[in-house]
Amino acid sequence: MYIFFFLVWLIFNGAVTTEIILFGLAVSAAMYIFICKFMNFSVRRDIAYMRRLPRILQYICVLVWEIVKANFAVIKLITSSRYELEPVLVRFRIDLKTKQARVVLANSITLTPGTITVSLEEDEYVVHCLDKELAVGMNHSRFVELLEKLERM
Repeated sequence: MYIFFFLVWLIFNGAVTTEIILFGLAVSAAMYIFICKFMNFSVRRDIAYMRRLPRILQYICVLVWEIVKANFAVIKLITSSRYELEPVLVRFRIDLKTKQARVVLANSITLTPGTITVSLEEDEYVVHCLDKELAVGMNHSRFVELLEKLERM
């Protein structure tokens, strides 16, 4: 988090001089000490996030790829005059242990074109799909696998 604060400081300043670097290091240190003391953050948590960073980046790449694929699938569904859309509500349960992982999955589903997470209660999802074809395999998606791996770390 300290490095993140310092990089944001440099980006917002738009220039790199000795004074800006030294002052940025001091301000970043003060902010880091503040969040450690008052916001239940610690160096241990920072290290845990750094260990998870490759998996998080992998998840983001998979999410972007799925969004691109879903865009083309929705375009194909909409522009095809031979096929009539059959919207469907899908209910399924996912055994993710943390609330954060469940919310990330719900948001990932909503970000993917053609699907919207209507409801999330505990581990039960209700998802509206533009077509029944988009609902196939939703509860065994790549998102779920990656989130389970992230939880195990």
